[in-house]
Amino acid sequence: MSAPASIARRTPGTRGAPVDPRVLMRIRNLEFRARVVVEGFWSGLHRSPYHGFSVEFTEYRQYSPGDDPRYLDWRAFARSDRYYLKRFEDETNLRCHLVADQSRSMTFGSQGCSKAEYAATLAATFAYFLHLQGDAVGLLTFDNQVRACLPARHRLAHLRRLMLALEEPANGGGTDLVTPLLRVVEMVRRRGVVLLISDFLAPLERLEQALLQLGASGHDVALFQVLDPAELTFDFREPALFEDSESGRTLMVDPGAVRAHYKKQMEGHCATLREMCLRLGHDYLRLTTDQPIEFALFDFLRARNRRARRLRRSARA
Repeated sequence: MSAPASIARRTPGTRGAPVDPRVLMRIRNLEFRARVVVEGFWSGLHRSPYHGFSVEFTEYRQYSPGDDPRYLDWRAFARSDRYYLKRFEDETNLRCHLVADQSRSMTFGSQGCSKAEYAATLAATFAYFLHLQGDAVGLLTFDNQVRACLPARHRLAHLRRLMLALEEPANGGGTDLVTPLLRVVEMVRRRGVVLLISDFLAPLERLEQALLQLGASGHDVALFQVLDPAELTFDFREPALFEDSESGRTLMVDPGAVRAHYKKQMEGHCATLREMCLRLGHDYLRLTTDQPIEFALFDFLRARNRRARRLRRSARA
């Protein structure tokens, strides 16, 4: 995933520069962490060449003298003490459900933060971003079973409960990707957006059917695969005893001897997931824990904007 040029070229010293995830994770409060990401995203967005996101997500830019004050977002001002102008706004009453993996495999991390911390921050960022727009956000967390289950609402107290649920440690057992999605199908009757955040290091055979049911229910679905860079490169140097964090099994491995085979298997697994999403018409983004979360937010909204334009062209045709 390539970063937008207007954002990627800014150096860490400039205002609104993307925050290194290792620095971001030093902020203990998850809601404040999400606020830092969202404000940095807004700050960089108005400099970007990409304008006019999907009507389901309002675009913001900072207020400049001469702009029409009718389009100022006072909720954003109350939270950030900065003036932001809404552009391409369309009321949608969007309802979004975040489905976040808290299984034990998410505890791995080689970059100063674990996949679980990164995934929780990503989910919190989406929740905070949507809350500022007046949209309703719900949450399901899971490992080998559903843990927290919060309906989609737009209230500050509800946002706080959602943040607390995301802060729960990822110490569950295995990974069941299907049950939480079927729970969404059962309990959410009104169409909305479903964002599934996981490392997807689990069998994918039954996942396609669950995603198909979500799509058939009218939901717009996006998958975020969060991986540690070491899981893709397997750049360990010395033979060591490796432990499966979910099953507890151990295996002595010489990384040099198995690296090529491991990388082929991992890329094949990711390709299967990506092709599944393409076949079903769902968005798919693979993220690594060393990537600024602003880029994930930007790329996701840009993908949704492209889809909205395609739908409008089809409707006109």
